[in-house]
Amino acid sequence: MKLGILFSGQGAQKAGMGLDLYQNIPEYKATVDQASKILGYDLQEVANDDVKIKQTSYAQPAILTMSYAIIKALGDALPTPVAGLGLSLGEYSALSASGALNFDQAVAIIKDRGQYMQTVGDANPGKMVAVMGDKQQLVTDVLSTLQAEGKHVYPANYNTFAQLVIGGVSEDVDIAMTALSEAGIQRMVELPVSGAFHTPLLTDAATQLTERLSDETFNDMQYPVYSNTTGKQFTKETLFDTLTKQIISPTYFAQAMQNMLDLGVDTFLEVGPADTLIKFAKKIAPKDVKRYAISDLESFNMVKEMLLAEGESI
Repeated sequence: MKLGILFSGQGAQKAGMGLDLYQNIPEYKATVDQASKILGYDLQEVANDDVKIKQTSYAQPAILTMSYAIIKALGDALPTPVAGLGLSLGEYSALSASGALNFDQAVAIIKDRGQYMQTVGDANPGKMVAVMGDKQQLVTDVLSTLQAEGKHVYPANYNTFAQLVIGGVSEDVDIAMTALSEAGIQRMVELPVSGAFHTPLLTDAATQLTERLSDETFNDMQYPVYSNTTGKQFTKETLFDTLTKQIISPTYFAQAMQNMLDLGVDTFLEVGPADTLIKFAKKIAPKDVKRYAISDLESFNMVKEMLLAEGESI
């Protein structure tokens, strides 16, 4: 098995996430309790709150902690991955699991990052829309034309080679949707988010995060982690620059996943509240690449049993 671990991003959260894991797996509970002490509030209680868990400032620490806690709870059953990859926020989970950040450090950073993005997003409300289809060059050409006309709408997330999320000022995104429809794009889906993440609308949050990260120390990684921003592997030397640009830069998840496949990954495992990235993998990876997700107690037990059996067969 050549394992690639995928770490859920913001948007995967839901009320009650991780509750059955928290109640049944001591190692998972210990990690969540550790995060609660750093955050200054009961994280599992927040994860159970339908209102709070939708807010960026709460959702980001909750997703990071759940993802990392699953990895910790798997323990020795988890083989050393070939590589890790997280979607946006999930990069911090991936970097923590790889050892580049220690967990306490990551929780403290994400507590602040989530607050920066919440505040700036509230002050600069925007809209994000998933554009379906493989005509991504057409989409970027239309957006470039609108930007030349002074519109604030941008490519934000290259999730798969047939799904590109655009974002920006709400009125300008609406204009872009009309222009894309006229250009032949047939399917677009508005996303339930409050801000235009990974666009210049979050510039103030990126500035705050740059200052926040300036005194942080990063460690060597135990295995490669791919960046959404560059599509390439993080290095200890590029971590600061890449993470500070990440908030306002498009994510190239599809390209990063393809690079993992080129590295030889034959099995993907997503950890976090949902299986969104595994669904992306279905669109990107060949059919013979195995795909699993851990998002609750049942899937945890199933995957752990599979990993133990795989280890015994080696």
